[in-house]
Amino acid sequence: MLTKESLKFLSDLKANNNREWFLANKKRYESYKADYHKLVSDFLDVLKPLDPALEHLEVKNCTFRVNRDIRFSKDKSPYKDHMGLWFSGGTKGTNRPGYYVHIAPENSFIAGGFYQPEADELKKIRKEIAFFYEDLDAVVKNKNFKKAFGGLDVNENNSLKTMPKGYEKDHPAIHFLKLKSFTATSNFNVKEALEKDFVTNMAKKLILLKPMNDFISRGLTQND
Repeated sequence: MLTKESLKFLSDLKANNNREWFLANKKRYESYKADYHKLVSDFLDVLKPLDPALEHLEVKNCTFRVNRDIRFSKDKSPYKDHMGLWFSGGTKGTNRPGYYVHIAPENSFIAGGFYQPEADELKKIRKEIAFFYEDLDAVVKNKNFKKAFGGLDVNENNSLKTMPKGYEKDHPAIHFLKLKSFTATSNFNVKEALEKDFVTNMAKKLILLKPMNDFISRGLTQND
């Protein structure tokens, strides 16, 4: 669970996203950072026994810097006004699916899967889907998965309008093959982050994504 002070810091940072305010509130940021790292540690304690692929992770592997990369962004706000937690079995230099927790005053959610894979990675995943789509279909149709996430995320930004090259338009897994990202998302009220059972409750939902992550990882490693 988080402290009310940490959520208040995020709200104030959102309203005062500039270097002068941040430096004047450096002590608040340090308290927030300690709270942030404690939450990551608590998630790791719960998730590691549920997914052995996460065993090697340390807190530093699952956090993000507060500074934004504004080089190619129209939004020049220097700081992130949300808290992000990322748990993935990938090692340095190796992208792999994982679990994500996003905490913000106005938009909090959990998610997981593989976001925007590189072209060669996407090709491998689609190959796995083409031959073994029943496995992924079973994951998505699982009643607990559907209750927690509804299904895979599908929108105009992560789905092709036409069938990818090399696949027939009447392929039974056309709805999966068109995807450019393989993720699922579930929103929650930010006040839940203040509850004692927050980590336990969110971890129970996140681990429902493990079969999907395992399927994607299988495609990435077996289709080399």
